[in-house]
Amino acid sequence: MKNNNWSIAGVIAAAVVVILAYSSFYVVDPSEQAIVRQFGKVVRVDVKPGGYFKVPLLQDVVYFSRQVLDFDVDRQEIILLDQKRLDVDAYTRLRIVDPLLFFQTVQNEAGLRARLGPVIQGAIRRVLGDVNLQVLLTNERAELMQRITNSVALEAKGFGVDVLDVRLKRVDLPVANSEAVYQRMSSQRDQEAKQFRGEGQQESLSIRANADREQAVIIAEAKRTAEITRGQADAQATKIYADAYSRDPEFFAFYRSLDAYRNALSGDTTTLVLSPESDFFRYFNSPGASPGPRK
Repeated sequence: MKNNNWSIAGVIAAAVVVILAYSSFYVVDPSEQAIVRQFGKVVRVDVKPGGYFKVPLLQDVVYFSRQVLDFDVDRQEIILLDQKRLDVDAYTRLRIVDPLLFFQTVQNEAGLRARLGPVIQGAIRRVLGDVNLQVLLTNERAELMQRITNSVALEAKGFGVDVLDVRLKRVDLPVANSEAVYQRMSSQRDQEAKQFRGEGQQESLSIRANADREQAVIIAEAKRTAEITRGQADAQATKIYADAYSRDPEFFAFYRSLDAYRNALSGDTTTLVLSPESDFFRYFNSPGASPGPRK
């Protein structure tokens, strides 16, 4: 019975020793840095990666990242020098360089966000409040961000933090301003559209008037040319008729009578009621007769 008790006691003692040995050893990863506390007071700062020992149960280890951290800043409204309002989203990139000072001032990353956030917002307001919106949209923006970074980095040293960069993630007009700008742009576009339509209609009327005038001129010229040509043709035809009549009046009279017969008797149901003694039928009665005096 005593041997069993001693065996159990030995196992417990061995377990306690293993636990104490395990809890007395800790490792600092290359991506981390650590401080050792005893009863809440910092007793050692282990910056270099490697394995270390501590007093078990009395001391504990707090780890901090050695890597670059991204820290988003809450959106805020900025009033620029020209009284333009902007909603600004920003972020910063930083690294913990003094874990002891970092722990003593802010303790952890949540504490850093609570302390450093207002600092970044204040720096953004100070720098952007001295410039116009037009400057913010030019290449001078990089210089403005460098001024903000330098201002934040100076104050962040008191937290054991090295601020590498502060950047604007997004810059928007407030909702009310955006709607006003949209309405103003829409109104300007409507005015431009109306102006373009008016100018187009004016140009259309001018082109149509010029075309109508040119059409009238062309038609008048064509009619004048046609009348001249027709007059010349009539004169030439009259001359030809006159020449033909003067050469052989009998044949000319016969030819004209044939034309008259052709025109008067062209239809299938044409009926003429004339006297057989009419001069119209003289070539039917006597083909060789010459026209006599009308009675």
